[in-house]
Amino acid sequence: MAIDREGNVWASGPGGIWIFTPEGKLLGKIFTGERTSNCTFGEDGKTLFVTADTYLCRIRTSTIGTKVAGVK
Repeated sequence: MAIDREGNVWASGPGGIWIFTPEGKLLGKIFTGERTSNCTFGEDGKTLFVTADTYLCRIRTSTIGTKVAGVK
């Protein structure tokens, strides 16, 4: 699970990554076509890394991810 600077939650769900507002409204989905286990923002904060059954995906986004307190 990852959070962007707007407070949106990026989480694994059926078929890929699901993106929710802080209020819980579904904004969209990124379909991987496989069971998806995790995601995190890395590099410059605009790159989303996603792990699925047979893939490690790197996706450029238009948002910037936040850093989680205590995690470097």
